[in-house]
Amino acid sequence: MTVAVITDWLDGWWARRFGPLTPIGRSLDPLADKVLVCGAFIFLLPVESTGLHPWMVTAIVGRELIVTGLRGIVESAGHQFPADWFGKVKMVLQCIVLIGILLHQSLLGLQSPWVETLQPLVISLLWICVLTTLASMCQYLWRAWMLIG
Repeated sequence: MTVAVITDWLDGWWARRFGPLTPIGRSLDPLADKVLVCGAFIFLLPVESTGLHPWMVTAIVGRELIVTGLRGIVESAGHQFPADWFGKVKMVLQCIVLIGILLHQSLLGLQSPWVETLQPLVISLLWICVLTTLASMCQYLWRAWMLIG
């Protein structure tokens, strides 16, 4: 997950810095992000010690599908609908939570004080992540409404 996040960031930075920014890249990069994040949350759902609940994963996946659909509708109406800072914060939080869950899972078999310290931190970040994800969806819905009514 960490490698995927780093390479995704590097790819975006490289494209913005040196080009080319292409319409296909502009569409496929966020789609790849969504597949990576949603797939990871879905994959981890059956693992009880993650703190994930089905409604949380449904909220995360649902937000991604709704925003992707909105982007298509708004842009087909001739408006720009780029990602904004709130969506970027949401993505960073999702990646941090996933890395935290994976780190915690890897430490479970060890007799380490990190295990007891890490789990409440990851669970707290998970809740913040889900709330941020839902707030971000509401903000995108509002932006779409203001653009196309």
